[in-house]
Amino acid sequence: MALVVPLQGPAGIFGPSCESCAQLAMEEINAEGGVLGRELNLVIVDGGQAPAAVARDVDALICAGSVQAVTGWHISAVREAVAPVIGGRVPYAYTALYEGGEHRPGVFLTGETPDLQLAPTLDWFADTAGVRRWTIVGDDYVWPRRSAATARRHLRRIGGTICDEMYVPLGTSDFAEVLHRVEASACEAVLMLLIGDDAVEFNRAFSAIGLDRDVLRFSSLIDENVLLASGADNTRGLMTSAGYFEDLATASGLDFAAAYFRRFGADAPVLNSLGESCYEGVRLLTALMRRAGSAEVSPMTSVSEGLAYESPRGTVELRDRHLRQRVFLAVADGLSWDVIQQLPGVDSAALDR
Repeated sequence: MALVVPLQGPAGIFGPSCESCAQLAMEEINAEGGVLGRELNLVIVDGGQAPAAVARDVDALICAGSVQAVTGWHISAVREAVAPVIGGRVPYAYTALYEGGEHRPGVFLTGETPDLQLAPTLDWFADTAGVRRWTIVGDDYVWPRRSAATARRHLRRIGGTICDEMYVPLGTSDFAEVLHRVEASACEAVLMLLIGDDAVEFNRAFSAIGLDRDVLRFSSLIDENVLLASGADNTRGLMTSAGYFEDLATASGLDFAAAYFRRFGADAPVLNSLGESCYEGVRLLTALMRRAGSAEVSPMTSVSEGLAYESPRGTVELRDRHLRQRVFLAVADGLSWDVIQQLPGVDSAALDR
């Protein structure tokens, strides 16, 4: 199984967590007897390369017969290059939260989508915090731009306003001009659609000029690695939403965290939603193969609808090849996340059936 995770670039900060969580899933599956009578092995592909280079590496592995499935966390620009190259030859479990709309054959998606993550959060800000004036700051590729379009449509429905909207190249470190525009926009909150190191630099600069005193920040893609790199003094008023948090006090989540640290020790890479998503991808493909009795795309797809299983995110269920799951809202408390509530969108009773 190819594991496509970023080992360089702005998203490289997430790579160690992703690798460790996927390795834990692999070891657990092999301890159960493997998949379809065979041992599961992971082949790492650097998803932090240019998208075309990642696609070439994945294609070469499939053509050589070296992998029978693909999974991993990587940005949507990489998925847009990789999915057409795979072309349904092998199953592909894309684990990152993403902008929605992916329906190519053989692609299964475990990440949060805007209907579960972004829209309910904007509702919460409007109803609970009275925030309706937003400025959007994002990296310049498909996920931020399509997520921003979703935010614009939803804010129009609830009487919100986009005060300004701007995009920067991946790898941006100087946010002086961006922050000048944020300040001039008179927004109440910033929708951060920035990746990894870019989010770190933005957070540091945001607090350095004192914007954190008056303006909230929400990012739908931010983890404990980014909190640590940003520094505790630079996370005031920062919020996120995700299907998994290390500190989420659920039985399945606590069991997963205990297994992770028992395997990798106290100095393990940070446990977070992005890393856990790679555990989810390996587990999902395994569950599909076992249910289908095959590693081929067609039989796996035919048994996918309604597949439910227990994961660190609780009970999850495949619908239209997307994993339906609970999503939680959290606020930064220094270098950790304080989960404050479950967002509406998935019926907990239905998942618990």
